[in-house]
Amino acid sequence: MDVADLPLDDKFVAHFESQGVEELYPTQVAAVEAGVCDGERVLAAIPTASGKTLVAELAMLTADGPALYVVPLRALATEKFEEFDALPGVSVGMATGDFDATDEDLAEHDVVVATSEKVDSAIRNGANWVAALSCVVVDEIHLLDAEGRGPTLEVTIAKLRRLTPDVQLVGLSATVGNARAIADWLDAALVASDWRPVDLKTGVYADDAMRFSDGEVRRVPAGDRGAARALASDVVEGEDGQCLVFVNSRRGAQDLASTLVDEFYATPADVAEELQSTARTATGVELARCVAHGVAFHHAGLASEQRRVVERAFRDRDLKVIVATPTLAAGVNVPARRVVVRDHERWNGSEMEPLSVLEVHQMFGRAGRPHLDPYGEAVVVAESHEVDDVRERYVDAEPEPVRSKLRSQRALRTHVLASVASGFADSRAAILELLDETFYAHQRREGVDGDGGETGDGDAGGEVDDGEDGGIDDVVDEVLTYLDAVGMLAREGQSVRATPLGDLVSRVYVDPVTGASVVEALERASTLPHVTALTVLELVCDTRDMPTVYVRDDEAGQVSDAAMRRRDELARDVMDFDGDYQAWLDSLKTALLLEDVADGMDVESLSEQYGVEPGDVRRSVERAEWLLTATESLTEHVDADLSNVAAVIRETRDELVAVDV
Repeated sequence: MDVADLPLDDKFVAHFESQGVEELYPTQVAAVEAGVCDGERVLAAIPTASGKTLVAELAMLTADGPALYVVPLRALATEKFEEFDALPGVSVGMATGDFDATDEDLAEHDVVVATSEKVDSAIRNGANWVAALSCVVVDEIHLLDAEGRGPTLEVTIAKLRRLTPDVQLVGLSATVGNARAIADWLDAALVASDWRPVDLKTGVYADDAMRFSDGEVRRVPAGDRGAARALASDVVEGEDGQCLVFVNSRRGAQDLASTLVDEFYATPADVAEELQSTARTATGVELARCVAHGVAFHHAGLASEQRRVVERAFRDRDLKVIVATPTLAAGVNVPARRVVVRDHERWNGSEMEPLSVLEVHQMFGRAGRPHLDPYGEAVVVAESHEVDDVRERYVDAEPEPVRSKLRSQRALRTHVLASVASGFADSRAAILELLDETFYAHQRREGVDGDGGETGDGDAGGEVDDGEDGGIDDVVDEVLTYLDAVGMLAREGQSVRATPLGDLVSRVYVDPVTGASVVEALERASTLPHVTALTVLELVCDTRDMPTVYVRDDEAGQVSDAAMRRRDELARDVMDFDGDYQAWLDSLKTALLLEDVADGMDVESLSEQYGVEPGDVRRSVERAEWLLTATESLTEHVDADLSNVAAVIRETRDELVAVDV
């Protein structure tokens, strides 16, 4: 089937043909035959590089109205925005932030690219553009399984189906173990295939040899260089290919990249110069040095622009090797001849645990560049004694089935409140009726227990154990009791409504536990004689929604000293502390970091003093800006004069907004 045979405007046919896309891949033909151009719902469970983006474009370009493309990450949103924006005559919008805004101007666009959290927020805030959608494409739909965003994604899909019953839903995934179950939940035709435009050879590397699943054994002596270094050098020097090496930590990525500069290569000077000109930390300088030798490292600590430069240079073949943490495997387009998974375990906070099959297969999927490589290779590095176990776990196994994480206090707290506040439910029965449309409920009907998610939820009584029936009713009752107790919901018999506080907490998109703790902290702050930037920053950093900077053992005393010196500025009673003091020190360190950011401290000094990188600072600043805005709104619900506190909040937020980090 040719592109010219599709029901597309001539300008789109010409656009695709100009990109070398004239004949459809078998996977794309299957999607067309399943009705993706006719408004039918489709789940495309097909490998990386087998044409998922074109399937999405066909659905969006043939829809009867506006289309939404849902992504899990901001970085992926930017990449897809640029790709869709190149479509002739198509107006594309992007929404990834400002959770308390409806962004009604998005209604002016043909295609909107947004994160699932942003779509959820838009629904909570009554955005009219959502109800006008004709097509919704969900990329990386296997992330229904993710602890944090999985419940948001499945509840958002359930609400979209209520708002727009006839909407065309298209799900995309390269790694999903139970695609049929997801397709059935979506009422979608399943297009499942292992076909790839470039063959993929997978195997295990140990004892100086790659042993592939097809029986081929190829020697690559490591010597004193180490497995990953030897495998990267082999494919670059021996085959003029590129290599992606996945490791389990930022430090591991930087260390390995720094050793690889001794192996080979050179890269066009302008790439290294571009990175050098913007380097503001020792890490940035080291990245530029590595890139000058054709090697880069890639992790979340880098500034977003640094990551984009690295990704672009790799796609342009100016870089030969990227050493990355697993985040690079999550959808960003960086294919390579060879993928090496050096570390198949990672630290979970208390012990080393194996990576999931799904994660490793996501990494495998980056191997093989269409039109450039005759095949792709992906190997997991193993010790001699674990070769069989590693092969069985990762090479021969299918990805784990996607399991809903909705049945948890943390997930249901926010979604029960939002469902009531936004008018989707006005009683316990209506809440359960809405939840009956989620993937969790579909799995229950199919006899599959959902995964309860994280444990030990602290503030709201912890997670409710599955029990014998594994149902969700008891968890909903616990959540309703909590939300009633903190004044966010009011119950009269079976009826339930959101209070003004609950409505606001839902609209500003914070966890109800965060909302309750902020209101309590504001009440304490109202009694302070001197409110400063540190007061309001500590207040928002000491919440569930703020990721904090870890306090090392050698700096705990220093942070504690700061707490004592400045205790008159803190809403927390340092002298009579109630709670997890060590966790609070992390919050205070984050607040001190943000105070220095607002005061204009440069990123290099921040990196040296706090042990953070530009990417960490940027994320902390963005999260603080959002939480400060939410906190200012919540001052209206405290029975005290908080005009001074609100003024400090605004001033601090404005200072953070003005900072370029």
